[in-house]
Amino acid sequence: MSVKRDVKCKLEIDEPKQKECPEGKFIDPVSLMEKGKFVFKVPPEAPVFEPTAEEFKDPLKYIAKIRSVAQEHGICKIRPPSNWHPPFCVDVDNFKFTPRIQKLNELDASTRVKLNFLEKIAKYWHLQGIRIKIPVLEQRAVDLYSLYKIVEFEGGFDEVCLAKKWGKVASRMGYVSEKSCGAVLKSHHERWLNPFSLFHATIKDEIYNKPIKRENKVVNIKVESSSVSNSPSKRARLSPDDENESDDYIKDPFYLMENKELRKLQFFGAGPKMAGFSSKCRIGHLKSKDSKKSKKRSKPTVDYLDKYYCQKCGSGKSEETILICDGCDLSFHMQCLIIPLTTVPKGEWRCHKCVVNEVIKPSDAFGFEQAQREYTLQQFGEMADQFKSKYFNMPVHLVPTSKVEQEYWKIVSSIDSTVIAEYGADLHTMDHGSGFPTGLALCGNEDNTFYKSYIEDHWNLNNIPILKDSVLSFINADISGMKIPWMYVGMCFSTFCWHNEDHWSYSINYLHWGEPKTWYGVPGASAEAFEEVMKETTPELFHSQPDLLHQLVTILNPNILMKANVPIYRTDQNAGEFVVTFPRSYHTGFNQGYNFAEAVNFAPADWISIGRECVNHYSSLKRICVFSHDELICKMVESCDDLAPKSAELVYDDLNEMVKFERVQRKALLDWGVTEADFVEFEHQVDDLRQCMVCNTTLYVSAVSCSCDPKRLACLRHFKQLCDCPAQMHVFKYRYTLDEFPPLLRKVKAKAEQAYVD
Repeated sequence: MSVKRDVKCKLEIDEPKQKECPEGKFIDPVSLMEKGKFVFKVPPEAPVFEPTAEEFKDPLKYIAKIRSVAQEHGICKIRPPSNWHPPFCVDVDNFKFTPRIQKLNELDASTRVKLNFLEKIAKYWHLQGIRIKIPVLEQRAVDLYSLYKIVEFEGGFDEVCLAKKWGKVASRMGYVSEKSCGAVLKSHHERWLNPFSLFHATIKDEIYNKPIKRENKVVNIKVESSSVSNSPSKRARLSPDDENESDDYIKDPFYLMENKELRKLQFFGAGPKMAGFSSKCRIGHLKSKDSKKSKKRSKPTVDYLDKYYCQKCGSGKSEETILICDGCDLSFHMQCLIIPLTTVPKGEWRCHKCVVNEVIKPSDAFGFEQAQREYTLQQFGEMADQFKSKYFNMPVHLVPTSKVEQEYWKIVSSIDSTVIAEYGADLHTMDHGSGFPTGLALCGNEDNTFYKSYIEDHWNLNNIPILKDSVLSFINADISGMKIPWMYVGMCFSTFCWHNEDHWSYSINYLHWGEPKTWYGVPGASAEAFEEVMKETTPELFHSQPDLLHQLVTILNPNILMKANVPIYRTDQNAGEFVVTFPRSYHTGFNQGYNFAEAVNFAPADWISIGRECVNHYSSLKRICVFSHDELICKMVESCDDLAPKSAELVYDDLNEMVKFERVQRKALLDWGVTEADFVEFEHQVDDLRQCMVCNTTLYVSAVSCSCDPKRLACLRHFKQLCDCPAQMHVFKYRYTLDEFPPLLRKVKAKAEQAYVD
């Protein structure tokens, strides 16, 4: 007589190292729709400025003049005088580049979260031998992520059924026929999402205790060849209709083909071919006590005589219903599973431990891929024009910008979009030559006064960063993309994602030729509100990539930001026009068609204070700086005779703040017990070797090292985190003594006071 073992077992799960992702703010799909159709509400326009010929002579002075108005919008457009037409100087015949590949709907943060969710659902069913299919309702793919979240918000599947809320669910998802669509959504949730929801909730509650150890009697050990397998046929594909697809099915979108899990998804209509309702469906397979599994490599295997016992109920009865996991060899009665099975499954089967260990794995970090081919400008232009005319079924010059804008945001918000754009971004002028005239353009044409005038023109983007009143002119290094312009070759829908500039500097973009570029900007004063909404809307992405906004790979629909009271402004930049972005302003946009642009950063003296604020912010994020802010200020002080009095006043204020910080922190270091000090000229070290090992700040004025590893440095904020050694082993490294600062302050203050004398 066998006795049932009353044992409670816990399912052991490999917990991820990171903490559980917090819940974010869910955006109802209906909030972006009207009458069941996606609609993009166009933000207000950014200001447009048209300087006179006299005003246009000095770009920094003119931008300072319009700053009070333009800065409130984050971005602005500047139209040069009608007679200003710089020649395009790129060597078109020899200009070759390899663009980036942009899968448009993967760019959008909200859509990427949905695709990541689909990947988890696909994994969940795939590990149980089932091929999931994504339904189509009212001519659009059902957003399973939104369906899952809305039902969860409304109290769960049972509550929605009991309270008859399926019509409300359909309404929140933007479906017009609420009653009929609600019934279809219920069936889809019940088939695909409710089992996953129950599974997820059960795992969280940890209903299983740790597995029972089987008492087994070893009979013999033998080596099994990897080429031999006695296991039953591996996996039975779910749908018997797979081989004869009808027009009710939508072809797999590109992201399903690229992703090893998502490519198992299919899209199907709401008719009789709904997957999962076939009597031929099976998941997993039954394993008898003498079954054998093939191995990838030779490995000793053990034959057992004793019974397998269910890891939940502890009983070995009904052995014919015990399933053994193909991943870990745990055994369960079919009726004891979290989601009980009523039929013997076919193919491989995974227990819930193995399933959850796969499902909880974080998604891979997102980034762009390079195209497989190199283009000349002519080849890229032909491809770009052909794409746009074919997509809109009309000549490229006849497509309204408003139509392209609506279509763009519709594409990026669609989970089943297959549109791909290519973008020749961040092309270095040092490698390809600038679109503006430079000294190279005069070779053989030294007497060409037309070219020469534009070479020396202050609006030439090669000149703006190094103008007399530009702070960046005091940086000796040629920082590509910041001091040295980058160029951009766009096509329809190619995108530059939400970002603000390095060190929160200004940027200026000039469209040499081609179709317009559409911009969206957030005022710098609203940058933190923007970041908060981004993180609240898609916490899953920031949980795995905290520095996501620094990667320039993510967009979010401006309408979502506007609904959260983040101010957004837009503009269409036409050929021959400038767009200026202001400090800390987040901006994004896309190209309306084939075009060529060039951009660079610049920093007037009014940037200095926010530049220091940015470096402190970078320190809190452990983000690497492009240059040392302290070094820049000290160089400006040393050359303060070249500064304008107003600029000197701003430099004095910043230097004074730096000195106050050094006095306080050096005293703390001395009180801690550090007694040894060394003079170091940090400017002669490469930046990579003079970074704080805690916050990554580039060091210049001071640092701390330890004799246990002299190469490791820390800033004065983090010297106690450098190592566990006592203070006496640490060494203070300085570029300036405290006694050297007062003369520097007096020097720059004297220059600043000239403004009031004059």
